[in-house]
Amino acid sequence: MNSVFGRVWLAFGYAFLYIPIATLIVFSFNESRMVTLWGGFSTHWYHEILHDAELIDAFLTSLKIALMTATASVVLGTMAAFALVRYRSFFGRTVFVAHINAPLVVPEVITGLSLLLFFVACEKAFGMFSERGIVTIWIGHTSICTCYAAVVIQSRLLTMDKSLEEAAMDLGCQPLQVFLLVTLPLIMQSLVSAWLLTFTISLDDVVTSSFLNGPGVSTLPIVIFARARLGLNPTVNAVATLSVVVVSIGVLAGSLWMARNERRRAQEQAAAYREGMQGIELGISKAGA
Repeated sequence: MNSVFGRVWLAFGYAFLYIPIATLIVFSFNESRMVTLWGGFSTHWYHEILHDAELIDAFLTSLKIALMTATASVVLGTMAAFALVRYRSFFGRTVFVAHINAPLVVPEVITGLSLLLFFVACEKAFGMFSERGIVTIWIGHTSICTCYAAVVIQSRLLTMDKSLEEAAMDLGCQPLQVFLLVTLPLIMQSLVSAWLLTFTISLDDVVTSSFLNGPGVSTLPIVIFARARLGLNPTVNAVATLSVVVVSIGVLAGSLWMARNERRRAQEQAAAYREGMQGIELGISKAGA
């Protein structure tokens, strides 16, 4: 009974999450201009995207910001994770942990407003950020996404076998060599996961981008939200479908890459185990002879 109830509950959860997305994808091929009225199958709205300069510019802007945000967040998140894991006590640790975890608990509208006030103060005091656009949005997204990257990478560092790094240093490796040859391959999966997560968060952000964008600079979520307020256009369904496809391909590619690495690591461990057992058997046979 519990098994049947669990399956039904799981199916209900998946349906609740994915039926709206499936409906959006289906209606992106709707010929009618009414987004809720099916008028026949058509790819007309996908052709319309090619002639919509506002959507194309917004998509390229979002993609550029998401790429920069994901890369910067992984770099900063890695350094933050190492500081938290490898240095258990240092001056200001409590404040540092609070700043890292703040975006996880503070409402995004508060974060966006605070960043806007910060940029306005910088403009008045130093003349910086007089024009808000890609740079200010990128800084805002990075400040939010760094905490997510730090959490993902920190969880991997906590479970990593530190004796492998110590063995490398005993064999004469310098700290940089240890990081590049031992630590980095061991945490690579968490780095990829953090990059994909922060890329998706940045690509999807509306609130922070609304506070930090300027004239002539709009991300794709802002354009979609603005058009939705004036009445949904089927072109929005097509854009959303393409976004789902792009993100799904990225997640699938990352999952396949990590699964391949896991299989390769398991094969290497199995080969090392077999070699070790053969060595033990050989030693026993020689001792018996």
